[in-house]
Amino acid sequence: MESQNDLSDDDRWQIALAKDRRFDGVFVTGVHSTGIYCRPSCPARAPKRENVRFYANCEDAEAAGLRACKRCAPDQQSREEGAIKDALDLLKRSEGPVSLEQLAILTAYSPTHFQRVFKRTVGLSPAAYQRALREERAKDALGGAARVSDAIYDAGFEAPSRFYAAMEGKMGMSASDWKNGGEGRVIHFAVIRTTIAPMLVAATETGVCCLSFDESEEELRARFPNAELVAGGDSFRDLFERVVAAVEQPGTGNDIPLDVKGTAFQQSVWQALRAIPAGETRSYGQLAAALGKPKASRAVGGANGANNIAVLIPCHRVIAHDGGLGGYAYGTRIKSELLRREDGKRD
Repeated sequence: MESQNDLSDDDRWQIALAKDRRFDGVFVTGVHSTGIYCRPSCPARAPKRENVRFYANCEDAEAAGLRACKRCAPDQQSREEGAIKDALDLLKRSEGPVSLEQLAILTAYSPTHFQRVFKRTVGLSPAAYQRALREERAKDALGGAARVSDAIYDAGFEAPSRFYAAMEGKMGMSASDWKNGGEGRVIHFAVIRTTIAPMLVAATETGVCCLSFDESEEELRARFPNAELVAGGDSFRDLFERVVAAVEQPGTGNDIPLDVKGTAFQQSVWQALRAIPAGETRSYGQLAAALGKPKASRAVGGANGANNIAVLIPCHRVIAHDGGLGGYAYGTRIKSELLRREDGKRD
């Protein structure tokens, strides 16, 4: 589903039968016996295959003499995309909070409907997106600001206390620590043998910040050059044992605390990865569609590659659009074994 060129008509037919809303906006289904065209997710009864043709967009379908289905309103897709673009432009320009009601007025939607459209498209609610945007601005500003407080206010936080509350459990370090590249922070780590491969696991007091295979302290130091690295002791034994169990049985360990940092888009991709059920896979295109950004396969791939926490954020569940394994930071042998174990768990 990665793009129009990646899909055969058989693929599109199966998607329409499954009523998969992730492909809305990627193509439309034309039903020539009724003279209408629909979104792939249209809830109407499936037509006969011989009456169906597929089109890249609404314009092509209408040029073929079809009209939009009133039930699924595929012609509203472009309106929704325009509304989201206008909303994102406003949020990125704004120096302070923007209410849901303001966004609804801007886009001529009701607040409830806009909230639903925004979350489906962006992967976060408008409020969560604004929080992530402020955090991202603060992280960028902290690198160059003379004073931490200046960076916090410039990023749109009303007070330093709001910033520290927002960062708690997400950055794993204070604003000053972030400004200094993590200097003075402590990361506990261990290299543990598993039945898949030697595993490097590292954690702050907040949660796991790195999980990789066939890597050593040297690679960990390259990821966190200014942190103090300490061999994991008794206080981290239980956490590391839970991580090992999750690696030995991938698809478990969803309750293990994580300490991850990323942009708003990266966070939405990582959340989408964690939402893929064990035993299932997605292509970059499918993941992009699930985020409401069907043309962002390359950006999704970049966010996938920025993931420091293998297995617990399961980037191994992303495969090539042709069904092949595709690449993996720690080698296809490990990727294949993780998928095999998950498939067996599903059975």
